[in-house]
Amino acid sequence: MLSGILYEQRSFSTATSEQGADLLERRIGVSWISYLNFTKVSLIVHAFLVRHGDAVAEVDNPKRPLSVNGRQNVHRMAHWALRRNFQISAIYHSGILRAFETAQILAEVLAPPLGLHLHAGLLPEDDPAIVKAELDLMDHPVALVGHLPHLNRLAALLTSGDPERAVVEFLPAMMVGFEKQNHQWKIAWRSEEPAV
Repeated sequence: MLSGILYEQRSFSTATSEQGADLLERRIGVSWISYLNFTKVSLIVHAFLVRHGDAVAEVDNPKRPLSVNGRQNVHRMAHWALRRNFQISAIYHSGILRAFETAQILAEVLAPPLGLHLHAGLLPEDDPAIVKAELDLMDHPVALVGHLPHLNRLAALLTSGDPERAVVEFLPAMMVGFEKQNHQWKIAWRSEEPAV
């Protein structure tokens, strides 16, 4: 159910001059509209990839919830995104406890209007091509909370087409923003490194 959720529409229209003139003439009844210069505008897509916060050791708790430090760093990262006014429509997570808890904290701080959801394809060893195909079809911004090595491979696939090429190393509680314009993804920014 990720289809149609990962980019932010910044342009008014992708209509051609002729389509735009026809549409505006029908809407506002102005016949001289053809004199306006309509240009085809591409959409800018924003994808937010997030690695879960630091978790407790498996020997301490086999479910591996977030550690105290992990929770603090996720809160710090979420407030960093809030201060930058990042608009996120929905947050998706892998279903593993540490990713779910990270996504919950993000949702509490960022209040995505479409909520928080479990999504297949975000597990550590999942094929990143599945999520990339969904990201390519998105129509509003979302955050995906996941794990290594999946996030590293997904970032590489988005930006270079090669999931084995190293482009970014996700630290715990790290958010990396991607922009897509004209069918090309690029890394736009990354959150500050969490305090140790």
